[in-house]
Parts: sequence; structure tokens; C-alpha cells
Amino acid sequence: MNITEIKRFALLIDADNAQAKAIDAILTEAARYGDATSRRCYGDWTNAQLSSWKNVLNKHAIQPIQQFGYTSGKNATDSALIIDAMDLLYTDKFNGFFLVSSDSDFTKLATRLREAGLEVIGIGKRSTPEAFRSACNKFIFTETIMDDAIESDESKQNKNHSSNISPVSPDKSILDKTSYEVSNDNNLKNLIKEAVDSASEEDGWANLGGVGSYINRVDSSFDPRNYGFSKFSKLIKSLPYIESKDRKNSESGGSNTYIKLKDSNA
Repeated sequence: MNITEIKRFALLIDADNAQAKAIDAILTEAARYGDATSRRCYGDWTNAQLSSWKNVLNKHAIQPIQQFGYTSGKNATDSALIIDAMDLLYTDKFNGFFLVSSDSDFTKLATRLREAGLEVIGIGKRSTPEAFRSACNKFIFTETIMDDAIESDESKQNKNHSSNISPVSPDKSILDKTSYEVSNDNNLKNLIKEAVDSASEEDGWANLGGVGSYINRVDSSFDPRNYGFSKFSKLIKSLPYIESKDRKNSESGGSNTYIKLKDSNA
């Protein structure tokens, strides 16, 4: 990627509703989308419950923003983050925002930033209310990216083992169970069917890229990693009710993948 093409993001973290232990995974994920040139974390740092953030903030050069809780039951942290977000919006220096929180109070903020034409990527727990998830262009579950980080660390450790040690084969029963559960996920099947119907051409085949784009528009929290696959194409090709084929692209000379639901399952 050319340096001029890298998007600039503001990374705003609600420390009251985010996990300090997830920050490494969050920053790794953020780097896939662009450069988090502004990094701020909001909370009442006099509160002992936020002590786990101290080393994390120093390590990653994240600016702590102090916000005292003036009134019991009122979250002043949210207000401070929202005000700063609007200030940053009007600087015209950013292509988008990362909002790290599982709090639905940021739903309106995400909507406002999108209205301004900026990309909004939310990061939070699976329990995050749907309203906030839907208000973002993309919503990423911390559980998913933390699992990825654990798998990456395990992979590195395995590579450091002696070549005399035979690799351990995956437990086939676990893999079969996972495949079975994904194949029988009716919500996933209905979502893919809807996407294929929307993106299909006259012959009933739909470009895989178009299917993926449609799904991301209607479900901001969709991520193939939630189903145990690193890529959307791998998830799709694992499904028994999907038929796929490659077509040559006359303009680029390469090929594109097209899919449709098998007739017996349509």
C-alpha cells in the first residue's frame, strides 16, 4: 500500500466499558484499517478499578483523559469522549474513528460521524447492544480478535519447537462439530441467501465480493472469524449448501469467484 493511501483514524477508548487486556489485539486489528494517529482513553483515573490500564497506556502511547464522576449514576466519561470526538471531526484530519466500548450510549455519536462521511469502526464485547453495533460501518468483537491473538501466539510457539517433534493433528471430532454447527446456522444461511439474491446476475450466480459487501452493509458485526474462518471465501466454500466456481475476468485477466445456493437447498 502506498503511504499516501493509508487512512488516518482517531482511536477513542471508553475505559469504563473496555478491557485493558484486549488493547494489544485491538491495536493489531486497527492497523488492518489504517493508522491510529490519535489515541485517547477516557476514565476517572482516581478510580482503583482502572489501575490495570496504567502500563497499557504507557506502552502504547495512548493519552489518558481524566474525567471525574461528578454525580453518582451519571457517566461523565461518555460525555467527554463524545465532545472530543466532535472536536476531532471538525479538524478534518481523519478518515474515520475507532470507538472502543460496549456502551449503547455511543450509538448517536457513531451515527453522527457516519453522516459526516467518516468510517466508524466499533470494537466491543459480543454483549454490545445491537443499536450501537448497527450504527457503525463495522463492529468487531473483542472476543474474536483476542482469540486470534492467542492462536497467533500458539502458532509462533509451535514453530519454535524442534523439528524432531511431530506436529499434533487437530482433533477431528472438534473440527467436525464446528463444521456441523456452522452448516446448520439458520441465521447465517438466511443472511447468505439474502445476499446472493441481492447480488446475483441473470443466471443466478453472484460475485463473491458483491455478496460480502452486501452482508457487511446489513450486518456490521459479521466477521468470518466469528465462525472460525480467517477469510470470508473460506467460510463460504465450507458450506454444503453453496456452489462456487471461478470465472475469468476479461479486463484484468484474472478470475473472480461466483457462488449460488444449491437447488436442493434454495
